[in-house]
Amino acid sequence: MSHKNTVKNVVVIGTQWGDEGKGKIVDWLTDHAQGVVRFQGGHNAGHTLVIGGKKTALQLIPSGIMRPGVACYIGNGVVLSVPDLLREIDKLEAVGVEVSSRLKVSEACPLILPYHTALDCAREVARGAAKIGTTGKGIGPAYEDKVARRAIRVADLLNEERFAEKLRENLDYHNFVLTNYLKADAIDFQKTFDDALKDVPRIRPMVA
Repeated sequence: MSHKNTVKNVVVIGTQWGDEGKGKIVDWLTDHAQGVVRFQGGHNAGHTLVIGGKKTALQLIPSGIMRPGVACYIGNGVVLSVPDLLREIDKLEAVGVEVSSRLKVSEACPLILPYHTALDCAREVARGAAKIGTTGKGIGPAYEDKVARRAIRVADLLNEERFAEKLRENLDYHNFVLTNYLKADAIDFQKTFDDALKDVPRIRPMVA
């Protein structure tokens, strides 16, 4: 914070089931902040800011991005869909918000990959009337991989050989579940590998 004799860090946490107004509070606090950190969650969440009468919807990028000069960070507690992050960056930069030079992404962020979304959707179908209402964006399965210590992280994506090795291992595991238990299609290694590598040149400069 910029004011003298105030605390250096402020943490905003929702203690209910979401939609408590965290985004509004964070946006208010960013008037006095040098940096804003997103420390958990994924692109299933969202918050809408109204600044100067203009609405902006964010899902992954911290709301501090709407304040010039405020640095923004995505921490390793966030499960990251790189394509969705890049689409959000493009959307903001198309209306004049500078993002790429002000956003840093932890190299330890677990990635959300196509097999996570496939698992999310296939499980929901299998539940039938007992479905839980997931967004189908792979958030839960990605966190499962993190807890099970098999997550593929941003740092792995930047190392082509290591990424290929870990992707094969994960696909062997998850495709078995998809095809044998959930009766869903397997996820193709080569397409997943190639599509992920296409995003590396854009994400690499932001990795910290």
